[in-house]
Amino acid sequence: MYGKGSTEFPERVVCLTAETVEIAYLVGAGERVVGVPGTARWPPEAREKPKVGGFTSFRLDMILALQPDLVLAFSDLQADVVRDLVRAGVTVLCTNQRSLDDIFRSILLIGGTLGRESEARATVQDMRDELRQIREFSGVWPSRPRVYFEEWYDPLIAGIRWVSEIIEAAGGRDVFAELREHAPASGRVVEADEVIRRDPEIILVSWCGKKADLDSIRARPGWEAIAAVRADRTGSGRCTRSSRSASRRV
Repeated sequence: MYGKGSTEFPERVVCLTAETVEIAYLVGAGERVVGVPGTARWPPEAREKPKVGGFTSFRLDMILALQPDLVLAFSDLQADVVRDLVRAGVTVLCTNQRSLDDIFRSILLIGGTLGRESEARATVQDMRDELRQIREFSGVWPSRPRVYFEEWYDPLIAGIRWVSEIIEAAGGRDVFAELREHAPASGRVVEADEVIRRDPEIILVSWCGKKADLDSIRARPGWEAIAAVRADRTGSGRCTRSSRSASRRV
C-alpha cells in the first residue's frame, strides 16, 4: 500500500493525536493534514484545521466526512476508534511508542508512509545528535539529582519509559526507574509514602489533560520532608510539553 516502494502516498491525512500532527509537519507533510484533534497546539497553523475530537472521544462522522485516505493514531487508548475506522473501510496507521527508540521508529514509519523517508531520517538523526550532546554535557556533572516525575495524581503514577530515559540523559536519576518497564500506567502506580522514602531532590509534574497544582503537591501529608519540597525544586509543564511522545518534545 503506502511506504517504501510505493509510488503513491496519502494526500488527505487525519491525525487523532497532537503527536502525529507534529510528526506530519516535521517530516514536511503538514499540508496534507485535513483534520486534527482539539489538543493540537503545534505548529500554530495546525490549530486552524478542522477538529475531529479529543484523545479518546471522536466524531466518526466528522472523520469520514473529511474523506481521509489515511488516519494516524497513537496509543492503545485509541483502540476503539481505530476499530470503528477500520470497519468503515478507512486505512489507519496506529503506533504505541513507549521508549525513545520507539519514538524514533514511529517517526521513520510515519515518514515512510507519507513519502517523506529522507526527512524522517534527518529528523531522527537530529534528535539522536541532540540527545548525545545532552548526555555528554550532563556526564561531567559531579552528582546526579534524584528526580520524581508525576504523570497523574489520583492515583500517583510515575513517568513512562521515555520520560525516565530523558531524565537520565539530562543528568538526573529517576527515583522510580524500575517501573518504566511497565507500559500500562497501572504498572507505574506509586504510594505517597514511597515517594517520601525515596526523597527526590527534584519533582516534575505533568498531569495529562489537567493543569498541575503544585501547591497541593507541596501540601501533601509528610511531603514537607522531601528534599525537593524543602528547596522549592518543583516544576510543572502542560501535557503538550512533557507527556506527549512527539519528536519535537525530545
